[in-house]
Amino acid sequence: MRIHHIFKTIGSLLLTVSLVGVQIAPAWAGMVGTDQVLAAEQGRLDRDKLASMLEREDLQRQLSSMGIDVRQARDRVAALTDGEVARINQRVAELPAGGDALGIVLFIFIVFIITDALGVTDIFPFVHPIQ
Repeated sequence: MRIHHIFKTIGSLLLTVSLVGVQIAPAWAGMVGTDQVLAAEQGRLDRDKLASMLEREDLQRQLSSMGIDVRQARDRVAALTDGEVARINQRVAELPAGGDALGIVLFIFIVFIITDALGVTDIFPFVHPIQ
């Protein structure tokens, strides 16, 4: 009976300490401005546009011929910031109509090399990260 009383006391103490030690994180709410919503939506649209370009067969062939896995390219596009995606889409928009797919591939290739050099990714074995 004495052991039961000791376990009951220890259990009560542990329960009390665990409840006292729990910190409740406050919830913060704030107004979301229209410009923030529009910027987020524009980022999503730009990302979708770039992702749809990666679905083109001619672009996939050129990426493959350069040794870039299309799935990795899709993952990399998904990991880009909204600003980077906007710059890529702006560059694509400046290309001549009819699509200079080689220009797109080279631009994406350069972006991949830069991210490899920064150490964010490790796709190309010939690119060593900057220390």
